[in-house]
Amino acid sequence: MKSLFKVSLLAATVMLAAGCQKEDSKSETKPAAEQASTVQFKSDDEKAAYAIGVSFANYLSTSLEKPKEIGVNLDKDIVLKGIKDSFAGKPGMKEDEARKVLQGLDQRVAKKMKEKQGEEAAKNSKAGEEFRAKFKKEDGVKVTDSGLMYKVLTPGKGTAPKATDTVEVQYKGTLIDGTKFDSSYDRGEAAKFPLNRVIPGWTEGLQLMKPGAKYKFVIPPELAYGKQATPTIPADSTLVFEVELVKVDKQDDTAKSKK
Repeated sequence: MKSLFKVSLLAATVMLAAGCQKEDSKSETKPAAEQASTVQFKSDDEKAAYAIGVSFANYLSTSLEKPKEIGVNLDKDIVLKGIKDSFAGKPGMKEDEARKVLQGLDQRVAKKMKEKQGEEAAKNSKAGEEFRAKFKKEDGVKVTDSGLMYKVLTPGKGTAPKATDTVEVQYKGTLIDGTKFDSSYDRGEAAKFPLNRVIPGWTEGLQLMKPGAKYKFVIPPELAYGKQATPTIPADSTLVFEVELVKVDKQDDTAKSKK
């Protein structure tokens, strides 16, 4: 993991200025918009330097807030003091010591994140089991040997696809609480892909369908993304899909049979 606070010389200079501005503002606090309107610049370089300060301060503020979510509290004033002391030539830590402290911070953050992810995954797993148990009792629900659950909403006609075929589908995917994480309907066009290049639940489930069919799938984590989290899907999530099989492009095996 990369260190959270590998501050460059430019960044440190910017924050030093920010610290000085903070001390100067103690006498009277004005709204941010009003403060910004009274700042005067003598050149474009000064204006650019100030813009860098604003941008970096916003970035640093966010960086300090994020660790709070996992119980690591980093005081902004102490961060500024470290920068000011260093530029005054009186740092309270030697460079080697600071590096070790930051390495320790990285390790603490990594440990806490892993613990939190484990707790969330366990919570998602339990909630998914309860959801699947309830869904299983609904009329028309079937369960395959792998644990894939499905309900036929609209039957189709023709030949079901094989894993080696390419399919064209319309679909909507949600978490068990109804949160939508993907939808071809929202994009305004059907999705097309080889059936053997998607999550196992899809590869298995669409082979049960015929063109024109619409199914509801409830896919357990082991047939979806398992313990791997994505930006929109937490680890160990049970997924719910409504899928319409629009078209099947059969794999041409003619050439293979002639070899």
